[in-house]
Amino acid sequence: MSPEELHAVELLRRVPYGRVATSMRALPFLALARHIVVDGRVVLRMHAGFGYHQACNGSVVAYGADNFHSGEARMWSVQFTGTAQTVEPTTAELELFGPGPHYVDGALFDPVYMRIEPQFVTVHSLAGQAERQFQHAL
Repeated sequence: MSPEELHAVELLRRVPYGRVATSMRALPFLALARHIVVDGRVVLRMHAGFGYHQACNGSVVAYGADNFHSGEARMWSVQFTGTAQTVEPTTAELELFGPGPHYVDGALFDPVYMRIEPQFVTVHSLAGQAERQFQHAL
């Protein structure tokens, strides 16, 4: 792995959740996912009830995570782009994920797992004020 890829993996390990992006019926979508990193590959846990994993399986996806709501002065964002495959996690991988939620949008959580083989990895960072105020004009 390149130094940038190693840095991205180290940053990704600091946060438990991110978003996977691909298209479903020719429309783009983002879905929340829990992640772990194993041997340089990103392994995701998603809710099977939405069917998003079916759109991701065998397709090129982007997976991103960030620390934007951490309050840290240095904000960062990482993105891993590659082909996703549905997998059965090992016992060790399941332990790394920890317990899942009980419910997703009122339905029982039904986990499905995907592995992304990264082909492109990017890291972006922003430095400046730790406190940010957002204003909305009407």
